[in-house]
Amino acid sequence: MEKRINALIVDDEHLAREIVKKYLEKLPDINIIGECSNGFDAVKEITDKKPDLVFLDIQMPKLNGFEMLELLDEQPAIIFTTAFDNYAIKAFEVNAVDYLLKPFSEERFNEALEKVVDRIQQKNLNKENVAKLIEHQDQQPELLERIVVKDGSKISIIPVDTLKWLEAQDDYVRIHSEGGRFMKKKTMQFFEDHLNPNMFIRIHRSSIININSIKQMELYEKDSYRVILKDDTKLPVSKTGLQKLKEIL
Repeated sequence: MEKRINALIVDDEHLAREIVKKYLEKLPDINIIGECSNGFDAVKEITDKKPDLVFLDIQMPKLNGFEMLELLDEQPAIIFTTAFDNYAIKAFEVNAVDYLLKPFSEERFNEALEKVVDRIQQKNLNKENVAKLIEHQDQQPELLERIVVKDGSKISIIPVDTLKWLEAQDDYVRIHSEGGRFMKKKTMQFFEDHLNPNMFIRIHRSSIININSIKQMELYEKDSYRVILKDDTKLPVSKTGLQKLKEIL
């Protein structure tokens, strides 16, 4: 190896971190620069220490592995460690992303590591493959329960039931919630697909509202309606949006 590879271990289970450490300690060319038990600490450690390689658990409380990756400005090489089912494993394989299915043997661990180390040395990190995996996750039908956003070094978790309305802002969506305003690099289509349709309605191509935030609806021009929210925000309603509002209200 040309130089020692700096590795960070991210897993909320102590035993899982110990197993990865035990396997890595036998490899003199890998330098363990830290371990984190949650995604919040991991974002800070990755930003500060810039590891070459991260062993990342997906299923973590508060901030899962995918949510954590979305918050990184620069991404290191990733080996996902997961107890996910076959359907999710298929997603890793289709997108050619390195993963270890728990519980994994030392032999399987070394095999995954060898592939990644080669790529790190050749500066071919397959970051677009991880991006495709996140995109694949975005296409799954699960409804959101929270939205994770990063502003500078501050990470905020916004429970979906605190959302008032969302507005399109070029490549971002501005989120108006009870806790303040936030920007998230996602599309309006993503939120339309992943927010509970019984609670959130896209009333216009540029806005989605929480129906619990509506104070009143009014006709303000011939055949043109708008909603007034409880905070007195006034938003135009398209014909399609009006139809959706009539159906749900």
